[in-house]
Amino acid sequence: MASRFSSFVLIPFLVIAASHVHVTSSAHLVKGLSWSFYEKSCPKVESVIRKHLKKVFEEDIGQAAGLLRLHFHDCFVKGCDASVLLDGSASGPSEQDAPPNRSLRQTAFKIIDDLRELVDKKCGRVVSCADIAAIAARDSVVLSGGPEYDVPLGRRDGLTFASENVTVENLPAPTENASAILSALAKKNLDATDVVALSGGHTIGLGHCTSFDDRLYPTQDPTMEKTFAHDLKGVCPTTNSTNTTVLDIRSPNRFDNKYFVDLVNRQGLFTSDQDLYEDPATRDIVTSFAEDQELFFEKFVLAMTKMGQFGLLTGTKGEIRANCSVRNSENPDLLKSVVEEDLESYAELK
Repeated sequence: MASRFSSFVLIPFLVIAASHVHVTSSAHLVKGLSWSFYEKSCPKVESVIRKHLKKVFEEDIGQAAGLLRLHFHDCFVKGCDASVLLDGSASGPSEQDAPPNRSLRQTAFKIIDDLRELVDKKCGRVVSCADIAAIAARDSVVLSGGPEYDVPLGRRDGLTFASENVTVENLPAPTENASAILSALAKKNLDATDVVALSGGHTIGLGHCTSFDDRLYPTQDPTMEKTFAHDLKGVCPTTNSTNTTVLDIRSPNRFDNKYFVDLVNRQGLFTSDQDLYEDPATRDIVTSFAEDQELFFEKFVLAMTKMGQFGLLTGTKGEIRANCSVRNSENPDLLKSVVEEDLESYAELK
């Protein structure tokens, strides 16, 4: 059965020059996070990640949306603790096996693993997978033409992952309306402006036909502009088509405010997108972002900073995973090194 949940990635393209807009967030930081957390233990962590992602995006800018989405799906479920990166175990299937996450790009997980290795070579195992994912999401925005901004760091990696039910409950589907999404995200202390700003992440990427074909068949959604609907029927000629199309028809590879211009022109792809303009509670916010890109950037950074502090583990809680997909207690490489160290110590004592 086709999933009702969206997946979005970008088509290959050159890395876009950053907007040169540096936005400073006014968000309050939870205890344990800092703007200069790795200043002494790994001062080059952000430059190592930025350098590698520039190379990745020069080959395929599509990976930017994949990494941004990975961070969203991590934070919305159990908080930003890298639990979405964990493989399943004897205790049950991983978060990756839940319907909303089955379409996460596998290359995004590989990129995080590569970054883990590069950062460890530079500094040792001091930076968490959760922080690496957060920095990678920020760089995905910047290198797609969006605002430059600082990311507070100090997250620790979780020791558990959520069940399928919990994962599904915490990730709004593209078929939901604005009212349902506002209600769900209010429980996470996100207000209407935060919700609309975070939805602006759909300014880059692709959507699967199965995430919006209910707006085309059996009858066309009256809130969808007619020419746009006609073009979509060409991409998705039947229900359950496996095809994809861009989320933002005006600038699909650039992180900008054109997504909101799409909504004002009733050219939003998902119900969850277009209904932000149809609902009186969010219409004025959509219009203001469509008219003022700097305002959108400012509110996006604030909302990302708030989201990036969901359910954090800091201090001595959790761990710093050596392998982002495996808890340290189940990592055979770590167990092997412990045994080897014990044997070396025993040999020295003899």
